[in-house]
Amino acid sequence: MPIRLVIVDGHTLTRFGLRELIARTPDIEVVAECGLKAEASGIIAAMRPDVVTVDVTLPDGDGLQLARELRDLRASLGIVILTSRGEDDVLFRALETGVSAFVPKTAPTDEVVAAIRHAAVAAASFTAAGLAVALARRRTIQDRIALSRREAEVLALLRDGLSIPAIAMKMYISQSTAKTYVARLYEKLGVANRAQALMTAMHYGLIRYEQDAQLRVLDAIDKSPPSSWSRGSARSESARQPERPAAVSATMPTSRAS
Repeated sequence: MPIRLVIVDGHTLTRFGLRELIARTPDIEVVAECGLKAEASGIIAAMRPDVVTVDVTLPDGDGLQLARELRDLRASLGIVILTSRGEDDVLFRALETGVSAFVPKTAPTDEVVAAIRHAAVAAASFTAAGLAVALARRRTIQDRIALSRREAEVLALLRDGLSIPAIAMKMYISQSTAKTYVARLYEKLGVANRAQALMTAMHYGLIRYEQDAQLRVLDAIDKSPPSSWSRGSARSESARQPERPAAVSATMPTSRAS
């Protein structure tokens, strides 16, 4: 029995290209396709495919968020991320989301087919051609940044939405010392404020990406006064009040074997 495949991609040409590719692959059958996130869940529920390919960027939403929803609904569903975005942080988001494979749209057709076949038989494992190299790059960057234990603690507290006075109280240090730690953290990350620090930390894998964390970053941007976007803005953080904690972890996820 052929592998039943649903294609979710906002680009008509991409869907056409995948259909043509699969038409030459006897063990895989395209049973449905759609271009919108809003359509995907209903089609997948109705067609019960073995594998779904999902583009990271859909016209009406985040493809990785859709992948997370699909994984929560059906653990046995093979999920292949096909994307024109090859950045390391997108790959690691895919890994954290629980997809089965990550394939750039520039990959050879054999790699795309192999990813679909892998997803059909090992939905819970993750494969990506560039994973080892991306992990090495991330480790090199983390070693170069080299946060101290106290700086990592400050980053976690910033992630949790604490103001500088609250950080000082939590760490049993003075506010001036807390400001120094925050300023040193910003300098190591090459940023000017909390929002930039959280985005950069997620990019480099110092904190995990989660949807709530992304909302927190956007909230921090909305609440930051214009003056806080200049270098050395740790001083302005002291006036901020604690925010709702985000569902993120300050540790890297354990990679799953392909």
